[in-house]
Amino acid sequence: MTLRDRRDVETDVYQPAEDSQLLAKAACERLEDAESGQVVLEVGTGSGYVAGRIGDETDARVIASDLNPHAVRQARSEGIETVRADLVTPFADGAFDAVVFNPPYLPTDPDNEWDDWMERALSGGEDGRAVIDPFLSRVGRVLAPGGVVYVLVSSLTGVEEVVEEAGEHGFSAVAVADESFPFETLTVLELCR
Repeated sequence: MTLRDRRDVETDVYQPAEDSQLLAKAACERLEDAESGQVVLEVGTGSGYVAGRIGDETDARVIASDLNPHAVRQARSEGIETVRADLVTPFADGAFDAVVFNPPYLPTDPDNEWDDWMERALSGGEDGRAVIDPFLSRVGRVLAPGGVVYVLVSSLTGVEEVVEEAGEHGFSAVAVADESFPFETLTVLELCR
């Protein structure tokens, strides 16, 4: 990795934080007893941390995706099979046994947004669900029968609102992990059909 590449990673790629760790732990715990040979997609991989943990701690084949070319480069440099993609657009119907997503979820005033890769990794629009809602409307297409989705949601985004939106797309939701912080509670939802 060149010096320029390292600088791009530092400023343009979301690095693991408490949300990444919570999602990785929950997904690994839920997937560790899954059948060998399952295929898992991590959408919005950022640094590749969550995909790497799933790959290391389960028998699943993990594919990661991100719209950010700097994130794709970093995840690939970590040995993760990574595709540049917008949500689940390029993937085949029924291709994945599980999909994992730590979406941009911070509610952001449109007047205070800036146009760069880190903003895209963080901003969930005015209600925090500008990326979550389109994801929920599309993810069912790429799930294999019996497939499951693990999505991280913040109390700032509205967990109940996300559960309702998931329900509108045929998913039942159950919280499988949560952690409280001074200004928010993070929850990992398991979505099943």
